Amino acid sequence: MECCTLLSEIHSPEDIRHLNRTELAVLAADIRKIIIETVAQNGGHLASNLGVVELTLALHRVFDSPTDAIIWDVSHQCYTHKLLTGRYAAFPTLRRHGGIAGFTKRSESPHDFFDVGHSSTSISSALGLLTARELFGTEGKVVAVIGDGALTGGMAFEALSHAGAMAKNLIVVLNDNQMSIGKNTGGISKYLSRLTATLPYQSFRRTVDHIAENIPIVRRFMPHLIFRFKRGLKGLFFQTNLFSDLGFEYVGPLDGHNIAELEPVLRTAKHLSRPVVVHVLTKKGCGYSPAENDPEAFHGIGPFCISDGTVEKFDAMSYTEVFSNALVRLAARDSRVVAITAAMMKGTGLARFAHKYPDRFFDVGIAEQHAVTFAGGLAAAGAVPVAAIYSTFMQRAMDQFIHDIAIPAFPVIFMLDRAGAVPDDGETHQGVFDMVLMRSVPNVILTTPASAKELEALLFWAAKRGAPVVIRYPKTSCPSEFDAFAQPIEEGRGVLLRCNEYSDAETAELSDTDSRGSVLFVCTGGIFSEVLTACRSLAFKRITADIYNLRFIKPVDLAYFQSVAECYRYVVFAEDGMRAGGIGEYLSAYYKTIRPDGRCAAAGFPDSFIAQGKRAEVLADAGLSAAALAELACALTAD
Repeated sequence: MECCTLLSEIHSPEDIRHLNRTELAVLAADIRKIIIETVAQNGGHLASNLGVVELTLALHRVFDSPTDAIIWDVSHQCYTHKLLTGRYAAFPTLRRHGGIAGFTKRSESPHDFFDVGHSSTSISSALGLLTARELFGTEGKVVAVIGDGALTGGMAFEALSHAGAMAKNLIVVLNDNQMSIGKNTGGISKYLSRLTATLPYQSFRRTVDHIAENIPIVRRFMPHLIFRFKRGLKGLFFQTNLFSDLGFEYVGPLDGHNIAELEPVLRTAKHLSRPVVVHVLTKKGCGYSPAENDPEAFHGIGPFCISDGTVEKFDAMSYTEVFSNALVRLAARDSRVVAITAAMMKGTGLARFAHKYPDRFFDVGIAEQHAVTFAGGLAAAGAVPVAAIYSTFMQRAMDQFIHDIAIPAFPVIFMLDRAGAVPDDGETHQGVFDMVLMRSVPNVILTTPASAKELEALLFWAAKRGAPVVIRYPKTSCPSEFDAFAQPIEEGRGVLLRCNEYSDAETAELSDTDSRGSVLFVCTGGIFSEVLTACRSLAFKRITADIYNLRFIKPVDLAYFQSVAECYRYVVFAEDGMRAGGIGEYLSAYYKTIRPDGRCAAAGFPDSFIAQGKRAEVLADAGLSAAALAELACALTAD
C-alpha cells in the first residue's frame, strides 16, 4: 500500500480536529485512494464506503469517539471510520484471514461498539446504549448512522417509535443515497425522495443556517429555537413529517459531502435534549466513476482492476448463476412461478428473472420477515413462490418461516444462497446455522445439491412437490458433474458415488492394490468438492473411499441409508453446517445401531463463530478442508 502522508499521521479522531478545509479535502482524497486500492486487492464494500468519507470526517470532528459512541448500521460503510481510529497500518489486511474485519468489531477497537453485519439494528443498539449510560451516569452522546435502505427494515421503525416515546437525546444520522444493495423500492424510498424535492425550502433553509451560524448569541444560546423554527417551516411545505410525528426533531436534507455544512448542524444536534434525525444526502461510489455509474455492482465486489473497474470472470459457473438460469426456464414452463428478494436482486441471481418477468418479480426491500410471510400469502392464492435469500439473512425470519410457512405447509421454495462457509465477511455472514435451525421444523423439506444438475433438478422437483422446500447451496463454483448426479430425485434418498466412478487411472490402480479398507464419506452437497479431493488423496494411501451425497437433510430415507452404510466399517460424516445438532450427529447415532462394530466420525463447524478468510481458510480452521477430512478417515482406519 502506497503511503498517504497526511493519512499516515492520523492515529485517532483527535488528529483531524485541527485540520483546515484544504487539509480535510486532501485527507478525504487520501482516504478514497487507500480504500479503492485496498478493495481492488482484497474485495469488499466499495461504493457505500466511498459515499460516506466526508460524513465520517464530520462526525469524528464533532463527536469525541469513543466517549461519544458512533454506531454504524450494517457497517458496510465503516472503512473511513477504521482509518481514522488507528487502523491505517493494518488496513491492507482488510477482510483477509487474521486481518481486520470488513465490519465494525469490538475486539479491534474501543471505537467499535458492536459487531455488526446485518441491517436495521443501529437505532435499537444505540438507544439501549444511551439508556444504560444515563442509568449509570456515563458521559457521552450516542449517534446511530443508518442508511435509507436499512430504514426499510421493520426493526428500524420499532426502534424509532420507542426512541421517540423515550424522548432521549438520541442522534440518528440518516444517510440517504437512494440505494441499499440494489436500488431502493417501496413507500419509504418515495417518502424520502419527497422530503428532498422541494427546492424553495432547501434554499430558504440554507439562508437561515448561514444567518444563525454567523450570529454568536443565536449559535450559542438558541439552538432549540432554530431547530423548532425550521421544523415549523417544513410544515409550510409538507402536511406530515414521519420523524416529527414519531417524536424526533428533524433537520435536513444536507449535502453529505460538504463538511462545512454538516459540522454546524451536528454540533447543534449534539446539544439538544430531545431525539433528532439529521438527514444527509450522499452519492454511493463518490470519487470513483465506475462505482458512481454502477453502485449496485460495486456494493460488495471481489478484487478488480482499478483503471476500468473490471472483475476477473471465471469459466466455471457458480451455484447462483445455475439457479438464475434454471429459474427462468422453470418460469417459462409454469406461469404460477413468482420470485421474491429482500433487496438482493443481483446477489441472489434474480436480475435475469426480473428483466424477463417483471410482473412476477417482487423486491420487498431489506425486510426478510416480510418477504417470508408475503411468500406464504402468494402461495395461499395458488402461486409458486421462490424466495431467494442468503442463509445468514434467513436467520432473521425464522419465526415467520415456522408460523407462516411451515404450520400451514404452504408450498414456498426457499433458495438459500451463501450457505456453509462464506468467504471474507466473517462471523455475521457465515451460513452455517440453517440446517440445525430448519431440521427441527415439521412439514419442511431441506435439500443440499452437490452440482449444477442436482440444483436444477431439485428446483423443478420442488415446484411440483406442493410443500415448503429449502434448497441450500454455497458461494462457490459448481464442481464437476458425475453420472450419479443425473439420477432422478427420490425424496429422502441420496446418491452413491463409488471410487471407480471418480478416480483417474492412477488413483484407481493405487486404491485397488493392497487396500487397507474401504471408507464411506456421507456428505452435504456444499462440501462435496472437499470430500472428493479427500477421497482422491486417500487412494495414494491405499484407502478406497466412496461418497454418499445426501441430497436430502430432511427427510432422510433411513432404510435406504442403512442399505448403503451397513456395507462399510468406516464412515465419515461431513457437513458444511454446525456439527452440534447437525445431520452428521444424527446419522452417526443411527449408524452405530446398524453397525455396532463400525467406526464413524462426524465433521462440521465447531461450537464457535467463524472469522473471515477465504473459503479454503475458513474450512481449514473448522477442520473441514480436504486434508483434514482425509486425515480423519486415516485415523478411523488405523489399527
